[in-house]
Amino acid sequence: MSLANNVEFLRHLPKPGRFGGFAELGRNLRPDLHSPLAEVKGFGTNPGALRMFSYVPAVQQQPRALVVVLHGCGQSAAGYDVGSGWSTLAKHYGFALLLPEQQPSNNANTCFNWFNPEDIARERGEACSIRQMIARMVADHGIDPHRIFVTGLSAGGAMTTVMLATYPELFCAGAVIAGLPFGVASNVREALSGMRASRARSAGELGDLVRKASSHKGAWPKLSVWHGSADRTVYPGNANEIVKQWLDVHGLPLEPMSEGVIDGHPRQVWWDASGETVVESYTITDMAHGTPLGTADNDKRYGTQGAFMIEAGISSSYHIAKFFGLTDWIRQPKPVASRPAAAPKPVTSKPVTSKPVTPKPATPKLAVADSPSAKLIPMVSPIPSPLPIPLPNLGKTVWQTAHVKPAPEPKDDLHKHDSHKHRRVIDVNAVITRALTAAGLMK
Repeated sequence: MSLANNVEFLRHLPKPGRFGGFAELGRNLRPDLHSPLAEVKGFGTNPGALRMFSYVPAVQQQPRALVVVLHGCGQSAAGYDVGSGWSTLAKHYGFALLLPEQQPSNNANTCFNWFNPEDIARERGEACSIRQMIARMVADHGIDPHRIFVTGLSAGGAMTTVMLATYPELFCAGAVIAGLPFGVASNVREALSGMRASRARSAGELGDLVRKASSHKGAWPKLSVWHGSADRTVYPGNANEIVKQWLDVHGLPLEPMSEGVIDGHPRQVWWDASGETVVESYTITDMAHGTPLGTADNDKRYGTQGAFMIEAGISSSYHIAKFFGLTDWIRQPKPVASRPAAAPKPVTSKPVTSKPVTPKPATPKLAVADSPSAKLIPMVSPIPSPLPIPLPNLGKTVWQTAHVKPAPEPKDDLHKHDSHKHRRVIDVNAVITRALTAAGLMK
């Protein structure tokens, strides 16, 4: 038997999981020991008699965000978390999770009662219980009220549209996987009919169902819709009806503004006047009823394949988190603890007695002629271009800078004779001796 053929028994079966794929689903998706979820008690009056589970990673992005995840029929909070990979995503990207859980006393197959008027009205039943859980998470963990999101599969997907319609001021965005529009069923018979085939309704009629669920006058939540084209449990046409309902709420046309293919599956997009995507729809080609699994853009896999958790080549959990704006955050590396620097050892200094030093007279600068036969002569004026030369016979090489202008050549023999006649004879050895004595290098 299929789920569709047994909806009328959902609230009357003595034990859950006795038919269809629910028993298998429960066995495959209940490895609770591997889930980091922790149960939270005392979150309010809890008129819907639900259980509350949460996960808060040690490191969170700022401002802090919360994703509410609603499981499908036959599933538990921990089982759906393991199958969909939401806690792995939450740890990697630093956001908190809230996973409400249905109890068999409310519904024999642990489906959220998305079709029961007592559970889908504002401040009543299961919707109110989920609202109280969110308030507890905000108070306990400093969640930013403007960063709260909700998503779910099947009955959890239908309950997602309930939360978005009854508490639109609470959510920034939502995502529905294999769900149904809000307000299309108010009893078991209508739920069965809606799952088998979606009744044709105008966009205005569907939009009015949402607008009448609250007195909200502000901005409406964004919405991402996912559905397998081969779904035999919830008719795929329901995805089109959900999109139609929320396009009317946002005042957008039915014609897609953009169409493309993501990981091999068609995607349609609508955006608002500011260019922000507010509605998107994925059709998962040839996929049956379940949550699509695959490799994310970061080459990681989130979730575990099993009953109603289907390998489809696309990670719905990752793309939904991306649509929520939660995947841009990058975890900062832990600071490396540095060792304190060792205290410097005390230094004891002995008194130093210094002897008076008599300054030595400066060594006079010398100049040398440019020609090879030139003699050393005293330097009497600044010279334009430096020329380093060694002074010989001093035990070490001392470089000095010498400059000299060459003497003009006589024009003829007469002038040459006169120049030799009046030329002053220089005693080179005496000049060197005096220089060295003045420098303290010779006594």
